[in-house]
Amino acid sequence: MPTVDMSLERLRVYQGVNPRPADFDEYWDRALAEMNAIDPAPVFTPADVPSAIAECYHLTFRSTKGARIYARFVKPKNICGKVPALLMFHGLSGSCDSFCKMLNYASQGYVVAFLDSRGQGGLSEDVGGVSGTTYTTPFVRGLDGDPDGLLCRDLFLDTAMLARIVMGLDYVDETRVGATGGSQGGALTVACAALVPSIKLCAPIYPYLSDYRRVWDMDLDKGAYEGLRYYFRHFDPRHEREQEIFEKLGYIDIQFLAPRIRAKVLMPPV
Repeated sequence: MPTVDMSLERLRVYQGVNPRPADFDEYWDRALAEMNAIDPAPVFTPADVPSAIAECYHLTFRSTKGARIYARFVKPKNICGKVPALLMFHGLSGSCDSFCKMLNYASQGYVVAFLDSRGQGGLSEDVGGVSGTTYTTPFVRGLDGDPDGLLCRDLFLDTAMLARIVMGLDYVDETRVGATGGSQGGALTVACAALVPSIKLCAPIYPYLSDYRRVWDMDLDKGAYEGLRYYFRHFDPRHEREQEIFEKLGYIDIQFLAPRIRAKVLMPPV
C-alpha cells in the first residue's frame, strides 16, 4: 500500500481509526491520581560543566512503579524573579541531549529539563515487572497484562511528574512553561501537555505513538512500529484478539489524550 493513500482533502478531516476505550478518561484520571500521591523527592546534583551563564545539574526523582527517573537540568545564573521553563523529550531508544545543547536555551533565560525515558538509552531506572514480551518498541510492553501495566502509561506519567517538579520551583514561572520533542519525544510532548493542561506552549515534532490500527492497515508496522508485527506474529498469529489488542493500545494513543491540551500548539510539518 502506498504511504499516502488519501487525498489532501481527506487527510485534512481524517480523525483516526484506532478504537478508543470506553473508560479512557477514567483510566487517565486514575493514573494521575496515582502519580499525584507520590512524593517525587527530587535531588539536584551539581554537574561538572563550566559555564558563565548557567548552572547544570543531574536531576533524579521518584515516579510510578517506584522507578528512579533521571533528567538533565539547567538554570540561568543570577535569576531575578521568576523565569520561563522548557521541558524536553528525546526520540525512541535515545537519551537526553548534552548540557551544551541545553545551554542555548539557558542563555535566553530559560530553565531547561530534559528527561531520560525509562527503559531506553539513558539513565532512568527500568523497574520492569510487565507481563509478556519486552522484545521491541515500548508500546507493546505490558500489552498482555492489565492496562495499568503498559510501559507507555509510565512514560507519559514521568513527563507529568517532571512538569510538576519544575513548575513547583520557586524561581520558575509556572504560567510560562513549554514542552517539545521529536518522534517519541513528540508523543511525550503531547502526553505531557495533555496530562498537565496548565502547560502553555506545546511543540511536538512528527509525534509517534498514535493510530496503531491505521499503521497496521497501511502495512507500515516496521521501524518504530515493528512491535505490532512481532506481537501478532508470536502471540496472536490468527488475529483472534485483534480488536482487543488495538483497543488496549487506545489507552496510550496520543490522539485521544490530545483533546485535554489547553496549550498553544505548534506542530511543524515534516
